[in-house]
Amino acid sequence: MTEHFNFHFSPRFFSSIKNYSKEKLVADSMAGIIVGIVAIPLAIAFGIASGVGPTEGLITAIIAGFIVSFLGGTKVQIGGPTGAFIVIIYGIIQQYGLGGLMIATIMAGILLVFMGVVKLGSVIKFIPYPIIIGFTSGIALTIFSTQMNDFFGLGIEKTPADFIHKWICYFQNFTHINWWAFGVGFVSLLIIIFAPKLSKKIPGSLIAIIIATFGVWALKTFGVWEGVTSIKTIGDLYELPSGIPTPHLPSFELAEGQTFLSLIQTLFPAAFTIAMLGAIESLLSAMVADGAIGDRHDSNTELVAQGVANICTPFFGGIPATGAIARTMTNINNGGKTPVAGIVHVFVLLLVLLFLGNLVGYIPMPCLAAVLIMVSYNMSGWRTVKMLLHNPKSDVLVLVTTFLLTVVFDLTIAIEIGLLLAILLFMKRMMETTSVSVIENEIVNNEQEEELHADDTECLHIPDGVEVYEINGPFFFGVASKFDELISQVGEKPKVRIIRMRKVAFIDSTGLHNLQNVCNMSKREDIHVILSGVNEKVHTTIRKSGFSKEIGEENICPNIYAALDRTKQFLEKGE
Repeated sequence: MTEHFNFHFSPRFFSSIKNYSKEKLVADSMAGIIVGIVAIPLAIAFGIASGVGPTEGLITAIIAGFIVSFLGGTKVQIGGPTGAFIVIIYGIIQQYGLGGLMIATIMAGILLVFMGVVKLGSVIKFIPYPIIIGFTSGIALTIFSTQMNDFFGLGIEKTPADFIHKWICYFQNFTHINWWAFGVGFVSLLIIIFAPKLSKKIPGSLIAIIIATFGVWALKTFGVWEGVTSIKTIGDLYELPSGIPTPHLPSFELAEGQTFLSLIQTLFPAAFTIAMLGAIESLLSAMVADGAIGDRHDSNTELVAQGVANICTPFFGGIPATGAIARTMTNINNGGKTPVAGIVHVFVLLLVLLFLGNLVGYIPMPCLAAVLIMVSYNMSGWRTVKMLLHNPKSDVLVLVTTFLLTVVFDLTIAIEIGLLLAILLFMKRMMETTSVSVIENEIVNNEQEEELHADDTECLHIPDGVEVYEINGPFFFGVASKFDELISQVGEKPKVRIIRMRKVAFIDSTGLHNLQNVCNMSKREDIHVILSGVNEKVHTTIRKSGFSKEIGEENICPNIYAALDRTKQFLEKGE
């Protein structure tokens, strides 16, 4: 048990720099600079869309980005704020304020560290794909919805938090559209879409921000058209970045009669959602990176690094962070080899925060909305959704349910109900694959690997007064009742019941309890029970439970031949 939980923390940074070379440094530096440039508009946009500000977005990208690269379990992972967190963060701030968000983020960080230490990294990979696509698409639609006010310049001071009322509010105010703001947003969107056709090295979002910012500044400065002055910029709405904030404890206010412990309990669902989403997104990003560079990441070390990053960032005013798939792939595509590239990207962001903070204030809000609309489009994965809609109905049900719950309610409910639904559907599938049947007259035997005496297909005669039941598949709580139902349908009472278990890969406590009930019921009716084809794993479970003593070890047979021999002995003895 101690060996099983022996956790090895092995950041890839230290192993990567052992044989570090000048060529790797050049490649990492170039990749880091490009990723840093890509991250500038995204960090600012994610910070603002989350309800905090540009400074908080940049701070998160810097601190979390450094910790993920320095302590992470992958070579090329880039950490920072991502679009997936926007909806969660905005909702937490609306309900609990900034202090509540900081505490929830720290709690999420602790949960992530715990997940890594107890080696849950590999377990998280088994979350069903339709759930991941469902909530990712739902988040994408929600992000898209939050940008309509700025993209069209509707001037709504406070939009409703929920999806349906938000769109009702938009339609009610659509007559107030600011055509100048819409023009800036629309042109920015076109630049982002078509820029990659001209150059794939420089991100379209950065080109759009530079052109839109310079254009709006020039029009405002020279006063060419009076309507341009109505276009809102970051500087009009938010405090501009001015350096690294001093570390401070999160401030929060307790409601009347509320204790700190009750606040923790209230925030736990939000913290759990942040932790789960951070774990899923970072490990997905790591797996995508593995496929691109032919490497293998350490999922548990990665979870610990993500946890440490989320524990540290709130003390500087930062928001939740995770591994960013788009920035990680940008790093790979531009030649990033080791975690040094991620650290270089952090220094690029730091330079922007320290020396170019005032310029951020000139960025038009419609242009930033265009950046996030493109982010939501890329997140939506509509091609994947289209493909999954042709999958089995159960997968489609999980996908659609998770998507609708994410959009209409929130991500916490979506993940919880999505997982519950996926588990129930999995149980249903397992039940469908397991069958219990009764064999009459003769047994057709062709299982050479299990029936050691069989050379070819042969028929074994079943003696009079003997019933043979075959369990085909795992015998667990979902299918245990099938056995009782089948036995109750058999009319004539036998002298011996052979329960053939050669295809039972495992048995759980409910299946075992059901087997004990069958045995006890048979004893009361003077029916002898023999188990056939019990594999070693199932036999061990039966032995540990004490059931082998009840039924007798001599009545647990390795194959059907031994079971029939034992039956013959019993019948002769009975006569």
